[in-house]
This record gives sequence, structure tokens and C-alpha cells, in this order.
Amino acid sequence: MVLVLQLLPLLLSKAHGDPGASLVGSPGDRVNLSCIGVSHPIRWTWAPSFPACKGLTKGRRPILWASSSGIPTVPPFQRFTGRLRSLDPGIRRLELLLSAGDSGTFFCKGRYENESRTVLHVLGDKAQCRDPGSKHGSKHPQVLIPLLGAGLVLGLGALGAVWWLRRACTTRTWTMWLSGGPGGCPKWSLVIPPPSMQL
Repeated sequence: MVLVLQLLPLLLSKAHGDPGASLVGSPGDRVNLSCIGVSHPIRWTWAPSFPACKGLTKGRRPILWASSSGIPTVPPFQRFTGRLRSLDPGIRRLELLLSAGDSGTFFCKGRYENESRTVLHVLGDKAQCRDPGSKHGSKHPQVLIPLLGAGLVLGLGALGAVWWLRRACTTRTWTMWLSGGPGGCPKWSLVIPPPSMQL
């Protein structure tokens, strides 16, 4: 809490990133990301802090790079479309309109492989994200477990009935010499006592 209070003036003054900067903001805030210590920035990448919450994989993904025309290139279908803009032609400074799930590390890569990084935390982003429609995680186990339980009970009941019927038929056949099986029992060509009754 003390750290957030210490960073609050930085947020209000649109603090700039540097090789070890950390920014904190809320969805709807605008923050500036700066590429400090990198002489010729050529691209920006972003590594999300909580990729699973947005259906993403771990690792860096390009969000903006310099072009010879002087107009920065933004890859299509990236999450910052419409919310990220360069404040200068050399992509040294960016402005980002924050949204939930933007937490992560922003890397500014230079022509000579040097880079600066800015860690951004958007208030409300959490590592243990869940589907808003479920308070206890996935709905699938809640349906699957009762179905498996019902299947187990039915299976055990059927197995018990078959065992009881077979035992009754085997005992009757051993005690009576029959040419045909009693009602409900199979016909036996050879009368053999059950293993439990053999000496």
C-alpha cells in the first residue's frame, strides 16, 4: 500500500519508464512509456504478467516498431490497437490508454541489442483469474463429478445383481440334478460345484 501511495504522484504526472521503472495505473488511465538509455530504438515488445487470464501464451510479443517512412508500424490484431500511440517519430516515447489485462513488462529494444524495460501493473489484474460466471473455477467438474458418481452406483448395482443371480443359479444347480436350468437360470451341461463349495 505504501508503495502504491509513493507511486501515485508519478501516475498523476504521467511518469516515464526507464531501464528499471515500475508504473501502476487503473483502467482508463493514460501512461507514458519511455525508452531511456537506448540510442536508436527500433521496436517495442510486451510480455504479459498474467497471460492465462487473457488466453495468451507466455513470452514477448511485438507491439510497435520503427519504419523507414517515419510512421511507426503496429502489427494487426494486437491488443493495444487504438490505445497505443507514439509521441515522436523515433518511437522513443509511447502513450498507452490502460485496460484490464495490460499488466506486464514493456521492452524497448535498440538497434545494437540494448534495451530498457518498464514494468506496468494495472490495478485489478490478478494471477488467479477466474471466469466471471463462476465463483469456483470451471463449471465442467461440477457437472462431471455427479455424472461419474451416478454411473459408478448404477454399475455397482448391476454387478451386484448379476453376482447374486449367478450365485443363486450355481447353488441350485449343484444341489439339484437338472436337465434344464431352473427358472431364470442358464442350462448347464455339466454340474460342477462352485469353487467355494469344493473340498
